[in-house]
Amino acid sequence: MKAAEIIESLYRNHDASREELRWLIENRNEDVSQRLFELASAAARAHFGNKIYVRGLIEMTNYCRNDCYYCGIRRGNAAAQRYRLTKEDIMRCCESGYGLGFRTFVLQGGEDMYYTDDIMADIIGAIRSAYPDCAITLSLGEKTRESYQRLYDAGADRYLLRHETATPEHYAKLHPAELSLANRIECLRSLKEIGYQVGCGSMVGSPYQTLDNVVEDLLFIKGFAPQMVGMGPFIPHHETPFADKRAGTAELTLFLLAIVRLMNPKVLLPATTALGTIEDNGRELGVLAGCNVVMPNLSPLNVRRKYMLYDNKISTGDEAAEARASLERRMRAIGYEVVTERGDYRD
Repeated sequence: MKAAEIIESLYRNHDASREELRWLIENRNEDVSQRLFELASAAARAHFGNKIYVRGLIEMTNYCRNDCYYCGIRRGNAAAQRYRLTKEDIMRCCESGYGLGFRTFVLQGGEDMYYTDDIMADIIGAIRSAYPDCAITLSLGEKTRESYQRLYDAGADRYLLRHETATPEHYAKLHPAELSLANRIECLRSLKEIGYQVGCGSMVGSPYQTLDNVVEDLLFIKGFAPQMVGMGPFIPHHETPFADKRAGTAELTLFLLAIVRLMNPKVLLPATTALGTIEDNGRELGVLAGCNVVMPNLSPLNVRRKYMLYDNKISTGDEAAEARASLERRMRAIGYEVVTERGDYRD
């Protein structure tokens, strides 16, 4: 089995066997990675040209009912400074983002029961009315099918719900007993059936993750066929049970992002904040490995440091929407153009 043959097959056929994926990851080196990145970048350019889509991220609440072992805004973190944005706060974020050229707004938060379906439908409806040419993406965790339908009917277009790991036993090591992979996947299926553009994704290098877990993630993503994939490295938070665990690496994250691009050539693939946190030029490296989305922060400056999912999360500088010009320069330097389009998934 040769790496070059597997990579070429991934590029041509958008698929690989479990054994081929395992062997490729296990035997990766600098030359293998470089060839993989070249073809992943070529695949992205074939469908999207040199366009990089920007999403305006609005972190609307850091309250969460869940107690996931890896997350800094987990229910059990008594040291977290909690906040909620009002409808007026969110609309101001959208106004600022629209003026900067953003045509997708991402409302992200913990699973905060304060935001009922009525409240969320009102907020979504207000954004839809004020900015009819924009896409509205939600990333608010697990809800009932009825809730997802209500928010879709109110005007939401997309939903991000990372599966984190596609192996039930591994999922149980990252989450308390009341959470299950089966329910998470059921939520993803409901979202897809309703008509959302759906994003799943995993943590790279999370505690207890094995190579088989990584391969299972790739196969799950291929089989689920999402429109978006969010994949970033695990980074520990000092107020969680995983405070002393080792972070994932940018090297493996980039390798897996490139495989995701080759297996799912039309997918919308962000170079995540976590990747930019763990590596100074992580976003540029992500784009060169096949990513085509970046998500600068539109949240009010006074709450950005409170939405701390992991230690040292980028919250100012180039992560800030106000630094859009710098982002454009950085992308232009590697041959890409930041565009003001919705950037919808195209079949």
